[in-house]
Formats: sequence, structure tokens, C-alpha cells
Amino acid sequence: MKNQPVTRFRPDSQKPPIMSGAAASLKSSASELDLDRPNIEDYLPSGSSIQEPTGKLRLRDLLDISPTLTEAAGAIVDDSFTRCFKSNPPEPWNWNIYLFPLWCCGVVVRYLILFPARVLILTIGWIIFLSTFIPVNLLLKGHDKLRTKLERSLVELICSFFVASWTGVVKYHGPRPSMRPKQVFVANHTSMIDFIILEQMTAFAVIMQKHPGWVGLLQSTILESIGCIWFNRTELKDREVVAKKLNDHVQGADNNPLLIFPEGTCVNNHYSVMFKKGAFELGCSVCPVAIKYNKIFVDAFWNSRKQSFTMHLLQLMTSWAVVCDVWYLEPQVLKPGETPIEFAERIRDIICARAGLKKVPWDGYLKHSRPSPKYRERKQQSFAESVLQLLDDK
Repeated sequence: MKNQPVTRFRPDSQKPPIMSGAAASLKSSASELDLDRPNIEDYLPSGSSIQEPTGKLRLRDLLDISPTLTEAAGAIVDDSFTRCFKSNPPEPWNWNIYLFPLWCCGVVVRYLILFPARVLILTIGWIIFLSTFIPVNLLLKGHDKLRTKLERSLVELICSFFVASWTGVVKYHGPRPSMRPKQVFVANHTSMIDFIILEQMTAFAVIMQKHPGWVGLLQSTILESIGCIWFNRTELKDREVVAKKLNDHVQGADNNPLLIFPEGTCVNNHYSVMFKKGAFELGCSVCPVAIKYNKIFVDAFWNSRKQSFTMHLLQLMTSWAVVCDVWYLEPQVLKPGETPIEFAERIRDIICARAGLKKVPWDGYLKHSRPSPKYRERKQQSFAESVLQLLDDK
């Protein structure tokens, strides 16, 4: 094989074939997905000698050809699905002798001044909340309307204390949600703090995964008072029970607005995975809510597989601030002839356009299923065969 630089073939001169609208749409979707796929030619060395291997090509053989193919192999495994659930750390800025002292001063301020003050704020908030919530819950059993109204206000209050403990800078756009029957709010999902940020403005009844520990205690006591619905992802029977509870909830005029995170899992605020269709089969209007975090001070994404929610809160409380925007968008209804799946995709388009998220065609529940060794081996072998085919073509 001749030693020559590898160039990318661009058939600019070829005219594209005439396609129908459906075919053109499929090609457009495929081209968008190709943007997330690594180009093998980008990882091949230019102007260097490559020895063509003999026999069956293995991944280790490719890595011997060029060390940069290690990055390519990682890119194949770390595809657009995996990138939806990765926290991308910011670029370090304290890289020289002038900036490092400033960074050290910032650490002292954040951990020795701001963090104790924020703990004090949160402690005061819990004291006020519990000293009021417990008597209201116990003494107003026969006055449901008054008790419900006070409990809503108290939940909004404690959520405001949580946001204050992060020095939250939250800007809300659009009209404040109101209590109406036959409506449901759906939002993209980055962290469990999404619920807290939305709850400080309006006491939503949220559908959420049941959690263990102190979070689960709050779910089973305080949050159930505002009509929240819990499910267990591992229990198949929970789906039927939850579906019935959702239908019952949206019919009540006095119930708190229902909030659903249809992605079903936390995504890193750069992508949006598929929406589950359950929220779009209720026969009611759907109000999109777009949430976008600014990573200038901290990444608000919660990777539950690597970090407990307690540690996630500590990370937020030791940062400078949590900055985000929330948009309450125009309600949407199911169009004639539109399926719930198409309705869900239309709502996802609206949220992604407003929050600047990239759509990917993945089911977020796959996040909780690790790929088998055989699957990873097939991916690696497929990559190896692709590189071999490219070398043969050259």
C-alpha cells in the first residue's frame, strides 16, 4: 500500500437523487444522527506508513497501527447514547501561577464562608417548615381545603429555602401555572432539583421514582400531602396502578397541577431522550416546560449511578451559584389523527427548541441496563472491520 495522506471523499459534484417526502425525511434524520458518529478517517494518521495486517483483524492490531485509534475505539463505545448521561467537567482555568492563588481564595470562600451560611439557611428553613407543617397536618384533619392550602404554601416555602441554599439564580419565563382540570405539565429532566426549582413557584403533584433513605422518607410523608405519585421501576404492576392514579388526578379541579418528567431518567441537559407516551394518553392538554442550566458555576446534572443525592446537594451548596432558566410554554392538545407517540415527539421538539437540547432516538431506561461483554465485543469488532475496509479501499 502506498504511503499517502488520507483524505475524505466528498462527492460534491454528484447530484442527489429525487426522493419522496418520507424518504427525504428519513435521510435528514439519518444525517442528523451521523453527526454523533465518529468519522474513522479522522483518527488515521496522515503521511505515515501503515502496515496492512494479515489474518483476522483484532482491535489490538489496530491500536498497534496508530495509538490515536484508542480514542476512536472509545468513541465507538461512547456513542450518542452514552454521552446523554455523562457529566462534562469544565475546562480548568487555574493553570498558571497568577490564577492559582485566586482559585485558592475561591475555595476558602466557598467552603469556609458560603457553605456554613447555606447550611444555616437550610437548617432555619427546616425548623420553620416542620414546626408549622406538623401542627397543620395533625390539627386540621377536618378542614381539608384549609389544610391543603397551607401544606401547598409550606412545600413551596421549603423548596425556596433549598434554592436559597445553592444561591439559586432562577429566571422564570411565561405565565405561572394555575390549577385547572384536564391539564398536565411535562418537562425535560436533568436532576431531582428540577422538581425543587419548579415546586418553589407552584406546588406541583409530581410522578417520580421511589427513592430510599431520607429522600424516600420525605416522599412518603411530606410530598404525598400534595398528591405526588410514586412508582417503582422494577415493579411491572406499578404501571397499571400509576396509570389509573394519573387519570384520576387530572380529572380533579382542586388537585395540584400534575408534573411529569417523561424522559424517565436524568439526562445531562445537552440531549433529550425519548418521551414515554403515558403523559400523552390522558386526553388532556399538555403544557411543556423547558429547563436549561447554565454551567458557568456548577454542572447541575445528577448522575445517580456515581453519586448519591446527598453528595449532589453538597456539590451544589459548595459552588458559587446554580443558574438556570425555566420556560412555561403554550399548552398543546392532541391533533386529529395524531398518535400519542407523535404527540410526545411534537412536545419534545418544542422543549428542545426552547432549551437548546439535541434530540436522540434512545430510550432513557436503557441507562439502567449495562451492555453485555458480548455486545461490547461486537461493537469493537465492527469498528475493526470498518477500519480494515477503509484501508482496503485506500
